[in-house]
Amino acid sequence: MSEGPPTDVLRWPVIGPFLRWPHARTSLQLVLLCVAAVLVLHGLFGPQVAPANASTVLSWVHYRGLLVVALVAAGNFFCTGCPFVLVRDAGRRLRAPSLRWPRSLRRKWIGIALVVAVLFAYELYDLWALPRATAWLVLGYFAAALVVDLLFAGATFCKYLCPIGQFSFAGSTVSPLELRVLQPETCRSCRTVDCIRGRRDPAAPRSVLQRGCELALFLPSKVGNLDCTFCLDCVHACPHDNIALAARTPGLELTDNGRRSGIGRLSRRPDIAVLFVVFVFGGVLNAFGMSAPAHAFEHFVAHSLGTTSGALSLAILFVTVLVVAPVLLLGSAGAATAWLTGGSLLSSVRTAASYAPALVPLGFGVWLSHYGFHLLTGALTVVPVIQSAAIDLLGRAALGAPIWSWTGMQPGSVFPIEVGVILMSAIGSLAVAYLISQRDHADHAWRATVPWAAVTLALAIAAVWILSQPMQMRGLGAMA
Repeated sequence: MSEGPPTDVLRWPVIGPFLRWPHARTSLQLVLLCVAAVLVLHGLFGPQVAPANASTVLSWVHYRGLLVVALVAAGNFFCTGCPFVLVRDAGRRLRAPSLRWPRSLRRKWIGIALVVAVLFAYELYDLWALPRATAWLVLGYFAAALVVDLLFAGATFCKYLCPIGQFSFAGSTVSPLELRVLQPETCRSCRTVDCIRGRRDPAAPRSVLQRGCELALFLPSKVGNLDCTFCLDCVHACPHDNIALAARTPGLELTDNGRRSGIGRLSRRPDIAVLFVVFVFGGVLNAFGMSAPAHAFEHFVAHSLGTTSGALSLAILFVTVLVVAPVLLLGSAGAATAWLTGGSLLSSVRTAASYAPALVPLGFGVWLSHYGFHLLTGALTVVPVIQSAAIDLLGRAALGAPIWSWTGMQPGSVFPIEVGVILMSAIGSLAVAYLISQRDHADHAWRATVPWAAVTLALAIAAVWILSQPMQMRGLGAMA
């Protein structure tokens, strides 16, 4: 993975010069900041009807769909244009952070908890149907990013706390591009390490002209996309023009257990293994939550317990899918692999953790199928919704009368695409599982892979079944 890349997007015509432009990121951030402003204003002051409000439509249909499409097509470019960072940088001009994030918290545990909390709140409060609540959620996100990063130096919020960031980090492992050095020998002779320290003014060494990587990813020893926001600061800071946005084999980094900058070894990061598990099973849960059987399950639990608390029923569903199912499936597969390869059953937990990355391609396929469904069936709704927002916010039809007949593809025509995505992602998971088996059980690679093939098959069948179920017609679901 350290050889010169066959393709470097930074040297393509048009797109390469744009990405190398010092203000490229700022321009992308300004665009998304304007979108966020429309989303918040219409959510707070527009009609509180989900399919007619920019807050809910842009957030839960277009943003989520385009996020996963960007990840699978190119990489973590939505983090590149993150408007939260733009606001944070503006705040840091007034108040520079003086604290360091506590060493004891430099893991993903808080971020994982926030991912689960957002998923839970999304289901419990039907956020896709609440424009004003969605707008307040976005404002709360801006406030959290600003407060955290005005107190703590670096990209603390991005690296350890941001739920969208943790989702994108996991998903970006299957992206086709990564930032890496062109010539390792150039880095070995470099004495300034500007890619990590930033480029400084020789006359005033404390003055940073161009910051380096705020996520502490030292390019010569960086592997893959984990923790990389594609901010391109390293590209602009490198005095040797030795960094490429390179093509690579999607998912291959999931098999690399070598030491990587800013992360260490994946086998020694149980938090990242749990992040992968939440990413995979959270995708299944999020898709299942929009289906009729999920609501039947919640009603059954509520009736059995004699409770009217929707939160309790939903919590039981979350525990079942995010805790019980992974423990049973991964624990059994880990024990089976240990037994088939002649290892100790005591090592089954460690084995399960080492194979957890293999499920990420399938998990991403579930997210892509689910969010892609909403995007494809509601792609054109952005036009009438923005037209309506112009009327509501400006008081006149500046963009014309809303064309409410514009929607998207028919749900039935999208289902074959969803099935194809699931099948392709399952093949990707099988390939990663086999490469992990070759790495850890070279003499019994096929035998070690069998339990994980069974887990992959079970999850793929479950995903196809969920996607084939009738969608509960509520909130934005009605638009589909």
